[in-house]
Amino acid sequence: TTLLLCKPFLIAHCICFCSDSRVRGWFLLDSYLPTFFLTVVYLLSIWLGTKFMKNRPAFSLRGHLIMYNLGVTVLSLYMLIELMLSSWEGGYNLQCQNLVSAGEADIRVTKVLWWYYFSKGIEFMDTIFFVLRKKNSQITFLHVYHHATMFNIWWCVLNWIPCGQSKCFFGPTLNSFIHVLMYSYYGFSVIPSMRKYLWWKKYLTQAQLIQFLLTIIHTLSAAVKPCGFPFGCLMFQFSYMATLVILFINFYIKTYQKRPSRTDMKKVPPVTEIRNGFHKDYFTAANGVLNNKKAQ
Repeated sequence: TTLLLCKPFLIAHCICFCSDSRVRGWFLLDSYLPTFFLTVVYLLSIWLGTKFMKNRPAFSLRGHLIMYNLGVTVLSLYMLIELMLSSWEGGYNLQCQNLVSAGEADIRVTKVLWWYYFSKGIEFMDTIFFVLRKKNSQITFLHVYHHATMFNIWWCVLNWIPCGQSKCFFGPTLNSFIHVLMYSYYGFSVIPSMRKYLWWKKYLTQAQLIQFLLTIIHTLSAAVKPCGFPFGCLMFQFSYMATLVILFINFYIKTYQKRPSRTDMKKVPPVTEIRNGFHKDYFTAANGVLNNKKAQ
């Protein structure tokens, strides 16, 4: 009788504190301290780095940026292809997928998602490049919030829900596709001769918004018709994605919906700073975009 009474508590305790056995021993996952420490170092680097660079000339870093963006593009492409192949192999259900039914395919998905988690740490370099290049106007709340939270959220995901529905399958696949486009754009924008071909900046932001909205719809569909994936995790994802949608819509309105008309431009005093109608805010939270016309 005592065991029966304690069973719900023991299950809840295991869900909260026991990581998935399939990822035990994996690099950075057994303890939260490395992820937390790297996040703190990231935030301190922004704060101290901007102070350090205040009275110093900005670095160009063109070669570094080309190699960095190329590397992240290739990694994103690998994750996109591998997620598609592994989820297809496991017969993943697009509407809802639980944590254990796909067997070896679940392990394959989890291995890719470890790289997805690790890539969020690599992407801290987006902001560090901003600091070194003195692009402080790009270091917005949206940018830092997205980078810092994703790395920590994905540590939790890999430990407790490392495969299956939504955050572990649909969202990362979409995000990897968007990142292939985004980091390609960033890499090309560093090359002066390529900038005239980069007219599609606005559509990248639209693609990101569509990505978040599709992920929300997909998450809610699993909540309406459950398949065994933890309901609390679905609600957390819905809430987090909602914050990103709100922040991105705010950015989009500032950047693209309030451009002055040609008539208004003529009325603007010469001392008013106009940057081709673009708001100074960060182009996209997801990673190190370069200034519109000033990329080095």
